[in-house]
Amino acid sequence: MMTSLYSAATGMNAQQVNMDVISNNLANVDTNGFKKSRADFQDLMYQTDKAPGRGNGSGNPTGLQIGTGVRTVGTKKMFTTGNFKQTGNAFDVAIEGQGFFQVRMPDGTISYTRNGSFNADRDGNLVNSDGYFLEPNITIPQGSSDLDISQEGIVSVDVNGNIQNLGVIQLANFINPTGLMNVGKNLYKASEASGNPVVANPGQGNLGTLIQNTLETSNVKIVNEMVDMIAAQRAYEINTKTINTADQMLQAANNLKRG
Repeated sequence: MMTSLYSAATGMNAQQVNMDVISNNLANVDTNGFKKSRADFQDLMYQTDKAPGRGNGSGNPTGLQIGTGVRTVGTKKMFTTGNFKQTGNAFDVAIEGQGFFQVRMPDGTISYTRNGSFNADRDGNLVNSDGYFLEPNITIPQGSSDLDISQEGIVSVDVNGNIQNLGVIQLANFINPTGLMNVGKNLYKASEASGNPVVANPGQGNLGTLIQNTLETSNVKIVNEMVDMIAAQRAYEINTKTINTADQMLQAANNLKRG
């Protein structure tokens, strides 16, 4: 009886984590470049009273094993592509396909993002919303106009009637993007699980191409998240019901008296 109490408690904890993940997804439904997460679960060890097989000359084809619950083993980022929205802002860029923009952090390390909402700082450097430089650095000259970013990442401007190439926006990709570490601010860090970044120009290898005047929206689907939230709530309620039922059975056993 005690096993059922603990098993149900692990189920409640798992569904609470599931709700936390779903809540974060819904909170970021309007965050550009956001990728939804999914909680992954795993059953716990089993109490084995009889192992499957043969023993003492008698058959035991199924065995007798009782599970002890569930645990959360990870949260997996789903890197499906979000919808594209036209912004009319020349500094907005979306990635059509695989890859990440690179931004240089204040400590000199590189972080990665799918959010292509950039601006020019007072010196003309392309930066993200937190002022972190795009890597490799692109600097727009004073007095230039008609910023153009090609599908291959080539950045050019019109300087006094002359077209001037400023550089190329390169993309990075990973053999295991789901292994990237979330650090907030729409940024990821490479980890041992993700592997080292492979950097190249857009359109090369398996990297996607760029679309100017466009942003990639969150890939969170509200309807799907609402369905998952209802399922998590029902699973949580069932586990609380299991605890109540096990408690009632224990109470009935405690109330037994000898005749």
